Amino acid sequence: MIALIIILALVAFAVLMIIGIYNGLVTLRNRYKNAFAQIDVQLKRRYDLIPNLVETAKGYLKHERETLEAVIQARNQAVNAANKAAQTPGDPSAMRGLKGAETGLAGALGRLFALSEAYPDLKANQNMMSLQEELASTENRIAFARQAFNDSVMVYNTTREKFPNVIFAGMFGFNQAELFEIEGGKERETPNVKFS
Repeated sequence: MIALIIILALVAFAVLMIIGIYNGLVTLRNRYKNAFAQIDVQLKRRYDLIPNLVETAKGYLKHERETLEAVIQARNQAVNAANKAAQTPGDPSAMRGLKGAETGLAGALGRLFALSEAYPDLKANQNMMSLQEELASTENRIAFARQAFNDSVMVYNTTREKFPNVIFAGMFGFNQAELFEIEGGKERETPNVKFS
């Protein structure tokens, strides 16, 4: 009789432990998904600023159509990549796609800003200066949101990989989550959006 009670107690303990592991991983996964939602909000804000930036520059950069079109194309690719990543935050392929699209957008914006330096009237345009401030502010918000997301992913991945969690994580479909990092030295820098 005592042996049966001990066996039932061990089984109950094991079940409670598995439930605790599962619930803990669900909580951590939801945290990093929420953290990515904050990135998504800021990315959308930036994506909404870019067409205004292009429209403002369009009147001054009449002979630079290729640059303006490259910015819009890079923005559209980044929007698509962000939408895919928002559906499955942490998914390695979605995060790699977003990283690549964001790198392309930063490069296109960098070319636009470098080109705009040659147009003093554009640099002095009040609307352009206002957009510059908004974009710089948004870049800072994205950086903070990305840090919070990466912290959440790190906690999730670490918890997922600890013993005995690692045994049950795979069975329950808790896969490794991907960080949202900008690779390379130049891409890590905030785009220079200064017009003065």
